[in-house]
Amino acid sequence: MGRRKSSSSGRKTKPGPFASLSGKKSRSGKRRRGSAIGRFFRKIFFTTLALGFCVALAGSLYYGFRAMQFDLEEIREAPQRTLVYDRAGNLLGHVAGHGENRVAVAVSEVSPHFVKALLAREDSRFYKHGGVDFIGVARAVVTNLRAGGTEQGASTLTMQLARNTFGMREMSLQRKFMEVALSQRIERQFTKDEILAYYMNRVYFGSGLYGIERAAQGYFMKPAADLTLAESSMLAGVIRGPSLLNPFRSMENAKDIQSEVLARLVDADIITATEATEAKSQKISLRPPNQRLATGSYPLQSVFDLLGDYLPPHLIETGGLKIYTTVDSALQTTAEKTLDRHLTTIEKRPGYKHSPRSSHQEGKDTKYLQGAVVSIDNRTGGILALVGGRDFGESSYNRAYRARRQVGSTFKPFVYAVAFDRGGLLPGAYVSDDPIRLQTGGSPAWSPKNSDGSFTGLQPAALGLIRSRNTMSVRVGQIAGIPNVRGMARELKFGDIPKSPVISLGAFETTPVTITSAYSTFAAKGVNLTPYLIDRIELHDGSVLYQNEVQGRPIFPESVSWLTSDILSKVLDEGTATEARKAGYTAPASGKTGTTNDYIDAWFVGFTDKVTTGVWVGLDQPKKIMDRGYGGTLALPIWTEVMKTAETAGYAGAKIPPPPGSSNTHLCRECGLIASNRTKFPYQMDLPADLRPRGSCRGHGNGLFTQSQDPQPFPVPGELLATGSAPASNQPTGESGVGNAIRGIGKFIFGERR
Repeated sequence: MGRRKSSSSGRKTKPGPFASLSGKKSRSGKRRRGSAIGRFFRKIFFTTLALGFCVALAGSLYYGFRAMQFDLEEIREAPQRTLVYDRAGNLLGHVAGHGENRVAVAVSEVSPHFVKALLAREDSRFYKHGGVDFIGVARAVVTNLRAGGTEQGASTLTMQLARNTFGMREMSLQRKFMEVALSQRIERQFTKDEILAYYMNRVYFGSGLYGIERAAQGYFMKPAADLTLAESSMLAGVIRGPSLLNPFRSMENAKDIQSEVLARLVDADIITATEATEAKSQKISLRPPNQRLATGSYPLQSVFDLLGDYLPPHLIETGGLKIYTTVDSALQTTAEKTLDRHLTTIEKRPGYKHSPRSSHQEGKDTKYLQGAVVSIDNRTGGILALVGGRDFGESSYNRAYRARRQVGSTFKPFVYAVAFDRGGLLPGAYVSDDPIRLQTGGSPAWSPKNSDGSFTGLQPAALGLIRSRNTMSVRVGQIAGIPNVRGMARELKFGDIPKSPVISLGAFETTPVTITSAYSTFAAKGVNLTPYLIDRIELHDGSVLYQNEVQGRPIFPESVSWLTSDILSKVLDEGTATEARKAGYTAPASGKTGTTNDYIDAWFVGFTDKVTTGVWVGLDQPKKIMDRGYGGTLALPIWTEVMKTAETAGYAGAKIPPPPGSSNTHLCRECGLIASNRTKFPYQMDLPADLRPRGSCRGHGNGLFTQSQDPQPFPVPGELLATGSAPASNQPTGESGVGNAIRGIGKFIFGERR
């Protein structure tokens, strides 16, 4: 008989029906259930992996096939030109594309400093990847996830080259896939050094400079082979934001990005920290403004400089755009020709002692007499003419936009406007033209004089503006309140404004574009429309990339703007600008001359209801132009010719009407209230309803300001000293006539009208 095997023999036995009741689980059952779950997830994993592989393969084949449709020879070629048109659609010219203003160089002809800086900044693994840096992609994903936003990109130089060459502009995942496919194809067709050279020769560095050779020459006046570490790191950083980071536009921004690139070079052990510190401290010598590379004309150069404010760099770099500007070609041509012709005439006058333009040597600084002209459409803010100097080829420095010069008397209308608006002054009210002495804080006393050396006593306020009387204008500034004047100047973006009374005589600097835009406020019913040059930007297929929207901000009430304009119209008829009428300009217009101390700057800014034109004349290095070089002599004739052209070019001027509700009103010159039968010095004028005084004149005895006496000092709170004429009678003890005039007008003695 055979022996029965014991259970210990290893034979597997099936568990009994009550095995589970014993409280013990079968070890083999656990394994089977665990194996089933594992098999399920393994199936899911491998299925997903297979599907992902299939999708990737299909995508690779699809985009690889599409990438084959691109002609890689375009990488060797320059892109299309960007064309610029005037407001009527006539071609003005073109601005640089990749193929414009560039010189191709090999990698061996570029400073190793720049090559290292470029790769450290843009693509540190360039020589290790095949067009796509997967390690860089992973690093960018981790960095961006940690930052919670887009802190780091993963585009290689090859991908950037593909994008810029073929104008792939849309921000989409599909575009990214195409970049990947194209970059891999580019890597198969060209060597790494060829790809790097194509990139360096194509990339945009700002200020119309394409390619590293032009950038080195344009910014630093040297070939790319001679770039220092300091210069190289700066240019490598500029690529990310050529409009804002280039040193011509902002050396501060350029130095910041330079520091960032140097830090990357240190982190990559390419340079030492000491070398980085030395590079940051090295002085950067830029090409002088009057020798900078040109784009053809002042409007074209300005268009190119402004493009970065409206479009991302890759759109600018690709080119092929259509840019429609606000320029009126007729006004532009007249402004250019008249400016040079008139300044040539001035150079021939007796008493003019500077070198004329005819003696200028090519490549040298322009030391001859210069000027700027700006015309603005009062209805939109569009710039109709923009002339930044006498000859763009000799000096591309755009004085219209960039030259900050003292404005002098051209600022006086704004002081009067604030006094009308905030100080209660009216044009016919008496203001003293006698000597005045002002002192603020611990500064020396200031006693401004009138240009003719005379003092004429009490005069209607308007006369002080029409005849540009300094002593009256300073007093009007006190009536307006210096803080109020400064606030208005900030609203009009004049720039840094002094806190002292010298502001009333325009003792600060601004640009021709700024002050011309400010004057257009008077013609636009008190609204300052933002000046603009680019109206619309289109792709070659007509799709619109940018469309300007007219923007403005109220500065003065319409009543105050009209009141100021009405006074300024008399400047041409009986004031400092009558030569315009003698020269045959007959249209209704308003304006103001400006002449700074010692005849250093000469201005005339004037307007009709449709066009405002500003003209500045001076030397680039501020110095006296000539004896008696007034704005009415040097700048006004240029303005006159430009505005004559405006009359025949569709901008015929019409008289600016008073605001609705204005009425002829009888007023008292002494107190500013409504005239009565007790008024000694009445006058009448058309007065807007919101400026009409509420009270009536009660009489002033023999007249508050009918007599005068020698100037006497008179204390005013706020450390202000003023002297002037006072009447012999009817004066409170200790008060002079001027003191009472300033207090009376400034504190609404002559009316509580608001």
